[in-house]
Formats: sequence, structure tokens, C-alpha cells
Amino acid sequence: MNFTNLIKVAFRAISQNAFRSFLSTLGIIIGVAAVIVMMAVGQGSKESIRETISSMGSNMIMIMPGGEREGGVRLDPSSMQTLKMEDYQAIMRNKQLITYVSPEVTSSGQCVYGNNNTSTTIYGESDQYLDINQRVVEQGVMFTEDDIRRSTKVCVVGKSIVDELFGEGEDAIGKTIRFKNIPFQIIGVLKSKGYNSFGMDQDNLMIAPFTTVMKRIQAQTHFGSITCSAINEDMTEQAIDELTDILRESHKIKEGDKDNFTIRSQQEIMETMDTTMNMVTLILVVAAGFSLLVAGIGIMNIMLVSVTERTKEIGLRMSVGARGIDISNQFLIESIMISLTGGALGVFLGWLITLPMVSLGLPASIPMWSIVVSFAVCTVIGVGFGYFPARKAARLDPIEAIRYE
Repeated sequence: MNFTNLIKVAFRAISQNAFRSFLSTLGIIIGVAAVIVMMAVGQGSKESIRETISSMGSNMIMIMPGGEREGGVRLDPSSMQTLKMEDYQAIMRNKQLITYVSPEVTSSGQCVYGNNNTSTTIYGESDQYLDINQRVVEQGVMFTEDDIRRSTKVCVVGKSIVDELFGEGEDAIGKTIRFKNIPFQIIGVLKSKGYNSFGMDQDNLMIAPFTTVMKRIQAQTHFGSITCSAINEDMTEQAIDELTDILRESHKIKEGDKDNFTIRSQQEIMETMDTTMNMVTLILVVAAGFSLLVAGIGIMNIMLVSVTERTKEIGLRMSVGARGIDISNQFLIESIMISLTGGALGVFLGWLITLPMVSLGLPASIPMWSIVVSFAVCTVIGVGFGYFPARKAARLDPIEAIRYE
């Protein structure tokens, strides 16, 4: 029996038991749809996170305090005080592969204007903060190096601060707000960036000279971190080596001793996030994949029932010359057709589920390879779980099969 006839016979057998065949494919449909949706969410989230990190500057480098141990226990970087003004000055003096540098000191609290208040975070930065973080002042101006030197009580705020304290569309330039009872005059408003993929409002912030925040709010002499920009993305690794040498010399760290600071680039963060998201996606896909295993067992059960019901038909085919391989191929083709049909419907269902997620602004993107993998898995399921029923059908004795009632 040629391949074309086998497909015709398989299609006729499936059509005669259409409802039962649909029930067989239902598990495949649900399983494939679940895998497609999980992959879409994982891929979309990864792309969204990469976009968020990239928007902050792919050549950004962050210096954090860290590396010290006390009693065998690594200290929390936030409690360490290894980044000082001398480090910032040393970097500014000796940098060659670094374009912009901004020390950072932060504090969270209530921002007040008249009877209105809102929770926010104030960032003590240098005047190079905007260049590093790729942000733009939409109204007013950024504070200057002179403001930093004199610890002037001025600030640049995000749109969310303006909307909460003054009302949407109001002019905030020149007005004075209070943060922890310290008055700050607003001299600029940042262009809105909205929420990032982590759900953080990027417009709910105040930026002030780092010297002002250190002296008047935090009363400290150390930085929480120092952020830099390399000349370009390709020079990031060399820039990190340069910063390491500068800071080791500034901290008088002897050769062979460990650093008491940590330097990370955006590329490292991006790679770490990619690894984490890939692992999360894999776990979700494996969990959804178990439904495909259950669906495969369901197909095998249905095919075994089909073999039993068509025992007499199998005997008649074998008596007129059909070989065991022909009978085996017939049932294998039926199993694969059921599995692939379920896979196609599952991909379509997964796409339908993903559409409203995208329209609602949720990160979801169906990678083309996931569709290819889904059909490949469905083919494997069709062959794998259809083999035993096909083998059983091929081994039937023609005489006993014809006599079967």
C-alpha cells in the first residue's frame, strides 16, 4: 500500500470518529497553547528587561561598595563606607576611557508642597547624571558644577512629582518643595519616561547635587555608589580595568589583596537577567510540557481502543495482501495526524491568548522557533505514543483477527 493510500485511509478513520479524535487532540491543544503562552511571556519579559536596561545606557558602569568580610561574613554593601570623595576625585583626575561620572547618594521620604505630599526618592548626583542615564530636562535647567560646590538646595524633579504636588500640567519651575523638612527649589522638570518593565515609576524622583544630599539630608561623607559611562560599549571592559586600577590605588590596596568595591557593567547585568529569565522560562515550559505527556498517553489509549475496534478490518486487510509494516504505518500516520492537528490548533489558541496580553501592554512575544519546536514535539509524541498501538496492530494474526467479534 503506497503512502498516499495510507494517508487517505488514516484520514477516513479519523473522520469516522471525529468527536473521539477531537477529544484525543484536546490535551495536545491545551499543552501546546500553554507552552506557546509561557514562551511568549518569557521572551517578551526578557526583551522588555533588555530594553529597559539598554535605555539606561549600554555603556554604563556601576561602582558599588563591597568585598569586605567581618568575622567570615560578607557585609551588606549598603552598610559599607568604602566609596569616598577622594575616589570620585581620583576617577575624575585619571580617567581616560570614561566620559561621565556621577556619585550617588539616595534617601527616601515624603516630598511636601503646601497641603500636598507624596512618597519619593531623592538622588544626590553630579551634573553629568543626565548624560549617563540618557535623560532630558524638558522644562527649566539642570543644576551646575557651581551648585554642587556650594551644596545649593535646588533640584530637578520627575513628572509624577509635579502631577502629585501641583496638578497635571502646572508649571513647577521656581517653586519650593520640602523633603525631610529641607527646602528645595525646583529648577527643572525631567521628560517623562513612564513605568519600566519592573513596574517602577521612572518619573517619581528628585535629583539634587550630591553634596547637598550628603550634607543636609544624610549627614554622611561616603557615597552609596558611583556611576560612570565608558567612551563606547566596546571599551567597557577596558574602562572597568581602568577604574579598578584607579580605585585600588586610591584605597591603597596591596597586590594580592581583595578589592573592597565591586564594579558591574550593564552588559553583565543584562547577561545575568537573560540567564535568570531563560531559567524561569524553562521551568514554566517544562511545567506546561507535562500536559503534553498526559496528552500523549491519551492518544495512545485512544489508538489502542481503535486497534481493538478495528481488529476485523485489520484481519481483512492482511488477508488481501497488506503487510504488517503497512498496518503499522497506517496507525502511526493516524497518531501523527491527530498530534499535528492538535499542535496546529494549540499554536493558534496560544496566539489568540497572547493577542489581548500584548494589547493590554503586557510583555509577550512569540518566538518563531517556539512554533517549530511545538510541531517537532507533536511529531515525536505522535510517533512515540502511536508506536505501541501500531506495533500491536501489525502483530495481529489475520485468521484470528477476521474471527474477532
